[in-house]
Amino acid sequence: MKVAVVGAAGAVGQEFLRVLRERAFPVDELLLFGSSRSAGSRYAFKGEQLTVKELKDNDDFKGVHIALVSAGGSTSRQFASTVTRHGAVMIDNSSAFRMEADVPLVIPEVNPGDLHSIPRNLVANPNCSTIQMVLCLKPIHDLSPIRRVHAATYQAASGAGTSAMTELQKQIGQIAAGEPVTVEHFPYQIAMNLIPHIDVFTSNGYTKEEMKMHHETRKIMHADIQVSATCVRVPVLRNHSEAIWVETEDELELSQVRKALSDAPGVTVTDDPENLVYPMPLGSESKDDVFVGRLRKDITCRGGIAFWCVGDQIRKGAALNAVQIAEYLVGKGLV
Repeated sequence: MKVAVVGAAGAVGQEFLRVLRERAFPVDELLLFGSSRSAGSRYAFKGEQLTVKELKDNDDFKGVHIALVSAGGSTSRQFASTVTRHGAVMIDNSSAFRMEADVPLVIPEVNPGDLHSIPRNLVANPNCSTIQMVLCLKPIHDLSPIRRVHAATYQAASGAGTSAMTELQKQIGQIAAGEPVTVEHFPYQIAMNLIPHIDVFTSNGYTKEEMKMHHETRKIMHADIQVSATCVRVPVLRNHSEAIWVETEDELELSQVRKALSDAPGVTVTDDPENLVYPMPLGSESKDDVFVGRLRKDITCRGGIAFWCVGDQIRKGAALNAVQIAEYLVGKGLV
């Protein structure tokens, strides 16, 4: 099994290496690729020192079975044919191909069957906020079809990349030292602040991030679910949080929902508010599961359920989900 990682120097690229190692993915040969800036960097993997090669339009992917790609949408579009032309399946973490009809958009715990048809050798990893939410929606939807979802997200700096995480840490240090705050990555200071704006605004007043959650949820779940989201950047280094309100066709008992979520793969229920037990970014970093708490009936809606969930954006929101896709492909003999 020959595997390539594209964008190896980035936060998600580094997480790819950790997840591949920790889950003992059957890698016989691993190739690392990156930009001209990161070319020549060396990273350890299973006792070897691997050198990052510059990503170019050539035959470097000949013989590769699976390519895990996290290098940004423009790079994915530019090099997709390079990666796949010799038969490699490209699992792409960007938004470049997510909504294209002939590219499966997959969360392995939700719609693995979509991986049995990959006509372009391209598989899209969903948006991190969508992955986290849909993992929790699926077991509820199986009890009774979901009509609509309202979501408010509280997204960590990690969702904007390594430089954004560095900026948050730098600003915290500057504030503590009483120094002027440097703002470079975000439109405003992120430390001690909230920014209700992720990605660009669209003509309907929603941002692209918010519309991703709407469109991607419907594609993944193969259902006519209406999703309205407000996405907010918060001064947390890693791990996204979401407040979710769900309306189902039938009224569900809270005990049904709790059991369905408890039994769902990839979900851990952490919900004992009387003893102040609920999920938080603190303590859930670097964990595989999405953590759910604050479960309650929505007092404004007969078929309504409200909950809070937290997940590691770099891990399940990106690298782990991609590796799980790769594991399914290998396990089913699809590569």
